Formats: sequence, structure tokens, C-alpha cells
Amino acid sequence: MSDDGSFVVSKPAGTDGIVCRGSVAEQLVYEIGDPQVYILPDVVCDFSQVEMTDVGEQKVRVHGATGSEPTNTLKVSATHFDGYRTTCGVIIRGIDAEGKARKTLDSVLRRTRHMLEQRSSEDFTEVHMEFIGTEADYGPHARIKNSREVWGRLAATHPSQVPLDLLLREMTSTGTSMSPGTCGGGDGRAKASPVVRLFSFLVERSSVVATVHFGGVSWPVPFSEGKPFDTATVKRPTFAEGAPEGESVEVPLIAIAHGRSGDKGDNANIGIIARRPEFLPIIRDQLTAEAVATYFDHLLEGPVERFDLPGLHAVNFLLHQVLGGGGIASLRGDPQGKAYAQLLLDFPVRVPKSLTSLIEAP
Repeated sequence: MSDDGSFVVSKPAGTDGIVCRGSVAEQLVYEIGDPQVYILPDVVCDFSQVEMTDVGEQKVRVHGATGSEPTNTLKVSATHFDGYRTTCGVIIRGIDAEGKARKTLDSVLRRTRHMLEQRSSEDFTEVHMEFIGTEADYGPHARIKNSREVWGRLAATHPSQVPLDLLLREMTSTGTSMSPGTCGGGDGRAKASPVVRLFSFLVERSSVVATVHFGGVSWPVPFSEGKPFDTATVKRPTFAEGAPEGESVEVPLIAIAHGRSGDKGDNANIGIIARRPEFLPIIRDQLTAEAVATYFDHLLEGPVERFDLPGLHAVNFLLHQVLGGGGIASLRGDPQGKAYAQLLLDFPVRVPKSLTSLIEAP
């Protein structure tokens, strides 16, 4: 790392993996929101003009980050208990595996709910089913039809552990009393566990006193005061060049871009990085916030925002309320949005024929 804040990323010789502009760029866009307002305890960072250059074998130089003084608040992340959850399932192979898996999970859930009703117990607070092997998270964009191998995954939450134990007991009977081709649960004998939800909020710096304890001696470490940060003062990038016109061909987004995604609570981000600068206008023109919201409509409950990182020839999308609660509180198979960039890389885009010679195999 240099005095000006630039640094070189490398790795020890003879180790696995790869350090290149693409892999380092994906790490920068991983789990961020607004790249011009990345708030940390000691700085408000701006990643939008960061540039990366390959400077040798397995070496990438990173430079261009800027920052402003910290805000007058600190972030507190707290957790709280919110009942119990369980995840169970059944693997089915053979003809009409998806239909058999759906019938199995429906039957297990219906039978368990009938027992809860007989006991005058309240219903499950949340139930989620998905069918791995059918491209479930792709929703209407799925290509697999009539899969012959499916993992039917059933997850539920309840204020009490007992109803979940009943659900698990009913699931264990499926291997011998339901669909032929049932091979088992896929992940051993499941059990109920506590639901721990995350709650984050801001506090004034002046209300927090940081203290270091070492060797029997203690001393306070004062925070800098900071000041409120007004996002309205942020100068957003402008782009003079629009998408080129002319006859075009349709390709999947992965042909001209790569990406990385992750979570922030119940939100997910998807960073999309153009493989060449010439492709960025095409991405900005066609991959709008509205287009991404429509693509993820089957998972999305909130709005979508788009931010620009012109230094990396990239855009970052922030999808609000798209993870079913997020983290360990979510019942989904991808509770942290790790695969969302891969889903979006199948998005169809039109590339002018004049630029198709620049497309290389991903």
C-alpha cells in the first residue's frame, strides 16, 4: 500500500486461485450499496472512480478511492430471538419428480396443520417450499421442464418448537409411505433451531465511549465528532455517450459482463462489470433498475436502485426486501443472495453487430 492510498493485490506463488482485474473488481462490488456513500466508522468512502490495472502476473493495482470525514453517528447491530425454525425435505428421482415432490410436501404440511388444529395450536408463522433441480430461483426464467431429479425443500417457523417437531416427524414417513423414487431427506435428520433476527440502528457518537482494556490498564479512545452526511450533496457521474445504434444481435448478459452479489440484511446487491469499456453504454441502456425489478419480480418485495461505478465500467444494483428476511431468519435456499448475479447474467441484451467482434467466450 502506498501513501496515496493505492495498493497492489497479489498472492503467494504456488497457491490456487487467481488475482486479476476481474476477480478484484468483483470483490469491490461485493455486498455494497451506494458506492459513493459507503459509510464506515472513520470515513465515508467513494468507490465510484476506483480503477484497476493488471501490473504483473497475479498482480492488480487499485487506485482512485476517495473519502470524506465520518458521520456523527455509529451503526449498532443487535439480534433478537423470534421463535423457532426448521428445514427438511425429500429427494425424489424418476418420471414427474417435481410433481411427486410437490404432492409430498403438500401432504406433509396438510397433515401437520390438521394435527395442530386438533391441538388448538396456532398455525406456522411462515412456510416456504422450493424445488431444487427445477431452477426454482429463476422463476419464470427457468428452462428446465419435467426434471427427473428434485429435492423438495420445506422450511417453516413457529413460536414454539413442538409444532416443528411434528412437521419433522411427518416428513420422516415419506420414504416408505409416499411417492416411489423417494431417496431420503438429503441432509440427515433435521431438527428445530432458534430464529435469530438482526436489527440495526444508528446512535450518536457522543453517546458511545470506547475503552481499551490491556494488561490490567484501561483508557478511553475518543471518537472524532463527525458531521451529518447529506446524500443530496453527492455529485453523480454523467455519461455523454449513449448505447450505439444499428443492427444488433441478442446475447446473454454474461457475454459482455461478469458480476458478484451478496446481502445487506434483507437487501441484496448485484454488481455488474462490463468486460470492455465499449459494453458499458449497452449495459446502462438496457439493464435499468426497472428491468432488473421486473426480472426479479418473483422474489422482490421492495424497489431497486442503480448506482454507477464508471472507474470500473460497472453498475451496482441494490434490491430492497428480496431475501425473505435475510440471513438466518430467511427460509429461502439462497438467504444471502449469493447466486443473484449468476441469475442476472442470463438477462438478454442486444449488442450492435459492429461490437460483436469484441465478445470473447466467458
